[in-house]
Amino acid sequence: MMDFEAKITSREISELLWDMEKTVGTAESCTGGRIAEAIIAVPGASKYFKGGIISYTNEIKESLLGVSHELLEEKTAVCEEVAIAMVKGACRALNTDFAISATGIAGPSGGTKDIPVGTIWLACGNADKVVTLKVEEDHGRDINLAIATNKAMSLFLDYLKSLSADTLDTEA
Repeated sequence: MMDFEAKITSREISELLWDMEKTVGTAESCTGGRIAEAIIAVPGASKYFKGGIISYTNEIKESLLGVSHELLEEKTAVCEEVAIAMVKGACRALNTDFAISATGIAGPSGGTKDIPVGTIWLACGNADKVVTLKVEEDHGRDINLAIATNKAMSLFLDYLKSLSADTLDTEA
């Protein structure tokens, strides 16, 4: 069940993407498709949402998204660099203008001293500019995933607003 906040954010994203005539895709690990679900909650999403890759394992992050094996070995899948690589890989694989990614440890197990449960890296953007956000609280698996999904949507909305502001500045 998607909450009200996500629906409002999704609608705002929808309007911006319609106006810009741009497309988006998702690359999700721990969120398992929840970000894609939030995007398609708005009727007409097929105009701008092309698809998503649920790259739950490192194997899929490497083979479909082109995330470097060395990076995954050295820093694990839960780091800012992997979230960024997932965005760029999704833009390539899905042939979209933008992508949103999520990689983290939703719990209840799987955390380490360095990367505790509730650590989720979110990213969005395109090949040229990616913004990231780290979520670091553990409220239990379901809530961790809901928070990550909402924050990913908000991050992307802010990203789009900053782009349209830049465009308006250039045109002025």
